[in-house]
Amino acid sequence: MKARLQTSMGQQLVMTPQLRQAIKLLQMSTTELELEIAEAVETNPLLEWAEEVVPTISQDGREPAEGSSDEQATGPDNPAEHADDWPPGETDWRSGGSGGYDDELGSAAERVAETESLADHLLWQLHLSHLSPRDRKIGATLIDALDEDGYLREPLSGIAETLAPELVADETEILTVLHQVQRFDPVGIAARSLGECLTLQLDVLAADTRGRALALQIVAGPLDRLPRTGVAGLAHELKRPQAQVEEAVQLVRSLDPRPGKQIGEMAADTYVVPDCVIWRQRGIWHAALAGRSQPRITIHRGYEQMIRSCGEADAGYLRTQLQEARWLLKSVEARGETLLKVVRSLLRQQAGFLEFGEQALRPLTLREIAGELGLHESTISRAIARKYVRTPRGTIPLRSFFASGIDTDSGGEASSTAIQAMIRQLIDAENPRKPLSDAKLAGLLKTSGVPVARRTVAKYREAMNISASHERVRIA
Repeated sequence: MKARLQTSMGQQLVMTPQLRQAIKLLQMSTTELELEIAEAVETNPLLEWAEEVVPTISQDGREPAEGSSDEQATGPDNPAEHADDWPPGETDWRSGGSGGYDDELGSAAERVAETESLADHLLWQLHLSHLSPRDRKIGATLIDALDEDGYLREPLSGIAETLAPELVADETEILTVLHQVQRFDPVGIAARSLGECLTLQLDVLAADTRGRALALQIVAGPLDRLPRTGVAGLAHELKRPQAQVEEAVQLVRSLDPRPGKQIGEMAADTYVVPDCVIWRQRGIWHAALAGRSQPRITIHRGYEQMIRSCGEADAGYLRTQLQEARWLLKSVEARGETLLKVVRSLLRQQAGFLEFGEQALRPLTLREIAGELGLHESTISRAIARKYVRTPRGTIPLRSFFASGIDTDSGGEASSTAIQAMIRQLIDAENPRKPLSDAKLAGLLKTSGVPVARRTVAKYREAMNISASHERVRIA
């Protein structure tokens, strides 16, 4: 055994300020993005609002002029469907003298979204995960036990007691599932302490992020003593240079100690602004970014030119503001590009859903979209978080395009959402004097090639807030 020096080459992602800003903007809703941009324009003299350029769509359905965010998606071009597809009673946002679109149009009622709780957000991810039914049951119980800040305050022994007697699981098994839940969005969720919450967030950063190693050491122990000792005292305790400790502390302060609030606070605002618009023209599905999802800002050329003629102190300040302005412009552009890529991919995968409704929704996971686009699953999760798209079927969340699957007798898969739609259709058509039981519904679904257990039918029925058969009896 002897010490030696060794060099190696490799590539790693560094969490630069620009990258952090891009990630932050990607997971914002359109309303949040507008507020962020407005604040940046107020505080940065190198930013100013630009005149809005509205993209146009030709009346013959051809591609818009270069520079527009519209693109047609793959889909069947049925000669019998050369007419524009917009349901009766809907406001066609493409109508108007300019031929452009206005995302302010449309029914106000359809833009009032269901409030999404933290549990809803996590259960959706659990539903799309590749965990076994047993692990999903454990995961759902863990999620139900989280507080509004996203912490698991209940001991694992308490979770085991909640699961019993229906499911007997030891603490080791529950801990394994907990580690899977802790990988969900938002990062840091389901932690059992502040230190664990911050550690989960630090773990997703690149290994060579400046200050990360020391930050992990701080959150694992002396973090509680920081308010009393300060950075200087912490540096003395850790026997590290104060500058290094300051850098690590700044990294820790950039983390979110209450990740659950990210979802809870968003649920308060139920009025949504569509981020994208989807429509069909001449049998082809198209997608475009809604106007408000891409705020029009630009560099203030007057202040940019002043950098060459003003004093060194002022020039330094303006250069810093110019760099931040350029980062913001690139981040906003990247957000739009990523969002549109995801929506186009969803169009290719779920054209049947848009055309025929929930019964045609095919099983689709974040992993599939991530694989097609060459992105990480977490990027897809952030891109669709609190994002809505206006379609001929109304304004719906992008997460509606995803669903887990169940094998069918034909060798394919049916999504859970499609099965729920089939159950609702069967119940709507039932004899009101003799409603269908869960067992009978399961039998009818099996006859249609979708083998579903009675208890699964009951679970789906309850999820749709449909009463049991004995409560649905009514006199016609």
